[in-house]
Parts: sequence; structure tokens; C-alpha cells
Amino acid sequence: MSVRNKRLAAIWAVVLVAAGMLIGLAVSSRFDLMNNGIADVKPPALKNAAALGQISDGLAEVAGAVIPSVVNISTSKTVRQENPLSPFFDDPLFRRFFGDPGGQGGGQGNGKYREFKENSLGSGVIVSDDGYIVTNNHVVDGADEIKVTLSDKREFKGKVIGTDPRSDIAVIRIDATGLPATAWADSDKLRPGEMVMAIGSPFGLSQTTTVGIISAVGRANVGITDYEDFIQTDAAINPGNSGGALVNMKAELVGINTAIFSRSGGYQGIGFAVPSNMVRQVMDSLVKTGKVVRGWLGVSVQDLTPEFAKTFGVVGNVGALVADVVKDSPAEKAGLKSGDVITALNGRPVTDSSHLRNTVAQTPVGSGVKVEVVRDRKKLQLEVKVGELPKGAEEVVEGQSVETESALAGVKVQDLAPEMRDKLSVGKDVEGVVVVSVEQGSAAEEAGLVRGDVIQSIDRQQVRDVKEYNRLVSGLGKGDSVLLLINRQGSQLWVIITTAD
Repeated sequence: MSVRNKRLAAIWAVVLVAAGMLIGLAVSSRFDLMNNGIADVKPPALKNAAALGQISDGLAEVAGAVIPSVVNISTSKTVRQENPLSPFFDDPLFRRFFGDPGGQGGGQGNGKYREFKENSLGSGVIVSDDGYIVTNNHVVDGADEIKVTLSDKREFKGKVIGTDPRSDIAVIRIDATGLPATAWADSDKLRPGEMVMAIGSPFGLSQTTTVGIISAVGRANVGITDYEDFIQTDAAINPGNSGGALVNMKAELVGINTAIFSRSGGYQGIGFAVPSNMVRQVMDSLVKTGKVVRGWLGVSVQDLTPEFAKTFGVVGNVGALVADVVKDSPAEKAGLKSGDVITALNGRPVTDSSHLRNTVAQTPVGSGVKVEVVRDRKKLQLEVKVGELPKGAEEVVEGQSVETESALAGVKVQDLAPEMRDKLSVGKDVEGVVVVSVEQGSAAEEAGLVRGDVIQSIDRQQVRDVKEYNRLVSGLGKGDSVLLLINRQGSQLWVIITTAD
């Protein structure tokens, strides 16, 4: 290479090195600018940022305190189901070619019936450090096996201590000590608008936490249980939340999540929880006696309508009208009479007939209560010694149906109120009772009876109100079929309900 070419090559080398250094500095500067730009971005100056941060920290603190007390409950039970093809299995030729499919789907059977395992999920709340857990009755009802999984993933076998289908509460226990228990709150002090938190296992997703408010308290006549005094909340509750905790902002248990109102099967903003005071009374009774001991006055009562209030001289529509008094009951011995309007118990107002029934049920047996009544437009105060609810008896609320073991088992009805006629497309000349709920899997459901149907007659005997309905139903035998004339959205049709053999 000539001297000239060598000099040119050296010059180009210097140029390339310099260019590389410049490009490197530019890129490095670019990255520094970008990094500096990202680092320099500051959050907006929010006026209430500190307060919102405190709320967020508070919610996290409540969740952290309660989550260890909420458990996942999984159950399995044996279900026996009639095989729809069972008549064919009486034919030896059919059985020869097709065998006995009683065990199809993992089940076992004898041709006419098949048995299989049914699994379900729910939630529960630890309420004592020695293993007592409260949940819903429908979570553990009929279970052959109960598995309880704690928040730390430990698993235990659950044992049923007692159940109460009338309030849908059950108590189970696991063999463990030193457990994190949730503190009880006084649910009578709840107010609409208070913030609450729901914790449970929706769709098997353990320790799911949602937040909402108390939408209403004292919800009754929902048609879910016999004793209803529900807390209504908009905190998201879904299948699997049943038996889980509803807590206040002090991390105290205010209720056990029980049901939702939904047309889709999922959350639609309306959930119901059994209030903690009722849960605790049921739990204490189950643990101590193995059954639920409820207080009893011995009256049948009905809600105080504006017309009744005017007739009996009561200011406002708050109270419960005594329709009848059971002979030799605590009420009769204390001097209560038909036509009395009970306005308060121990100084606390009685809002309606369901409220009276629930309050009396939770009153300790043998205790004396001061009953304030209006009789002939005059205020009186009577002292009643609360008795124990006899087996098979109820503090009857007129306008609500009694339980039955007949073909109408699982059906709940109420009187046809004037304001319901337009909604049900029922004319003014139609008399009957409205079906408010039909138990899933009952003979009535299989026959096609649905909520909103108006039962006009039972076995061709006219039904005008719940009192007549109860009288007719009480005359039905356990295996009897029943013929109903119903009105469905303005059209009449006959329904026959037949019980299984």
C-alpha cells in the first residue's frame, strides 16, 4: 500500500471512531433523557389523596384481620335418582342387550334408581379458637363428608354439631385449637348506608373480598327461610359465598351471607345475610342443647294495614294485630286478647308481624317481657312470661302458610294484596293466595307450579286467603295427590301435584 493510501485509511479510521463515539453519546443521552423524563413524572396533587389512602389502608386492614377466620367448605353427598328408563329394565331382553346402566355417570344402582356423588362448595366463619364454625344449613345439608380448608391451606374433617333449616344456620366443628376467631357485632345497631365487607369462596375462589354497604335491614317475607330478618347488602355475593362472613369496618361479624336475588344466577346487586344476633342465638342453642330453643307467646298475628290502624285506633302503621290467642298459652295467661295491637316489647317498637315473631323467638324462655298494646284505642302494658315454642307449633303470622308434608310441601304462599293484582295481571274478581316460593326438587315444582301463581282452589274447594289455604292443606295426607286451579298472569289452568310413592 502506498503512503498516500495508508494516510487515507488512518484518516477514515479516526472518522469512524469519532462517529461511533458521537452516536454512543447521543444514544446514551437519549436514554438519560427518557429515564429522567419517566422519573420526573409526578402524581397529580389530589386534594383528598390522604383521606382516600386512609380508607384504602383501612379496608385492607379489615380484610387482613378477617380473612384468616373465613374457611372454604367442600361437601359430598350421595344422591339417589330415579332412572327415566327404569320400566324397560323389567324386560330381561332389554337388560340382556343394554345391561344395567344404574351406575352410569360414575354412579351405582339397581336399574330403577342410580346413585352418584354430588359435590358442592361453600364458606364458613370460625367463631371460637377451639374449632366452632358457623355456616349455612344448605351448605352442609345431607353431606356424607365435609372438608374444611383454612386460609393457611390446612385441611380438616368437619363434624356437624347441629343444624337449623328454619334460619338456614348450621354449626360444624374441626379438631383444632388456637384458631383465629372473628368477633361478634350487635346486628341490631346496623344502619342502612354503613360500609360492610363480604368474604367467602365464590365459585371456589377462596378468601375473595368484596365491599359494599348495608342496603336495608329487617328484610322479611323474602321466601327463603321460615325465620327471616335479613340484612340486605350490595357487596358482591355469588354462588360459593354462602356461609361466609359479612363484617363491619371494625372487623366484627354482622351477618352470615345466605342468598342472592338474581335472574341470571350471579350477582345483581342484592344479597341477603342472616344477622349476627340471630346467628349467635341459634348457634348457642345448638351447642348447648343440640336443638334450637325458641321463645313463644302463643298468638297468631297479622300486619297492621292503614285500614286496621284506623279501625283499632293506632297512630301509624307500626305494630302487629293479634288475630287469635292460643288457649293456655303465655299470651292468654297474661291477658292478651284478639284485637289487641302489639306496639312494643320491652320498650322496643314492633314494626310488623314478622318482626314480632323473630323478636319473641330470640327471647330467652322463662324471661318476662313487657308487652305494650293498644286495646279499644287505649294503651296498656302487660307482663308476659315467654314460653318455649312447642314442637309442631308456631308463632303464626296470618298471611303466611304453614309447613306441610303433603303434595304441597315446599310451597309458601301469602294473601293476595290489592297492590299485587296489576303486577300479576289478576282481575279484581279473582280470589286466592299467591305462591311466593316453590322448593327446588319438590313435587309442586315438578308439576309446574311457579312463583307468582295464584291458587284459587284446592281439590275444587275455593281458597280466599291463607287461613283457608292452611285449613285445606292441613287435611291433606302425606301421599295424597292434589288438584289446584291456578291463575297465571290472567289465565286459569288446572295443575295436579302427585307425590312419589
